[in-house]
Amino acid sequence: MSAPYVPLGEEERGQLAYDYDDERGQGLVTFAGILLLIAAALNILFGIAAIDKANVFVNDARYVFGDLSLWGWFVLALGVVQGVAAFAIWRGVPWARWFGVACAACNAMLQALWIPAYPILAMTILTLDVIIIWGLCAYGGRRRTVRETRARARAAG
Repeated sequence: MSAPYVPLGEEERGQLAYDYDDERGQGLVTFAGILLLIAAALNILFGIAAIDKANVFVNDARYVFGDLSLWGWFVLALGVVQGVAAFAIWRGVPWARWFGVACAACNAMLQALWIPAYPILAMTILTLDVIIIWGLCAYGGRRRTVRETRARARAAG
């Protein structure tokens, strides 16, 4: 069976069982925003620690360019940007979801480069970033457009 299960009476109203209202996906977006704020707080905290050369990090880590202090500034700046993205997501600003995805993707790349300094933390935040990207992309903002297109087609036909 390639077609989804459609309860009786749903086809007449033009709704399918998997066509949820936009509000139903809002919980997943809020969850991704919370995870984004957690990642931002961790990035700010550990960015400051790296700039201060705290004893938390591996001392003999080697980088292609720069040192631990430079990477600390990158992580700190991205943490602040992630915090802004999390609050924008909670406000429901239309561009915030994609800005959050971009922040999480940049952070995932930065955490992959941060692995020599603190491997377990970097892999943990990298996992958070993947969940954030999934949470922000899984919510289908295009559902409203699909419903409006179906309504126009029914009105025209």
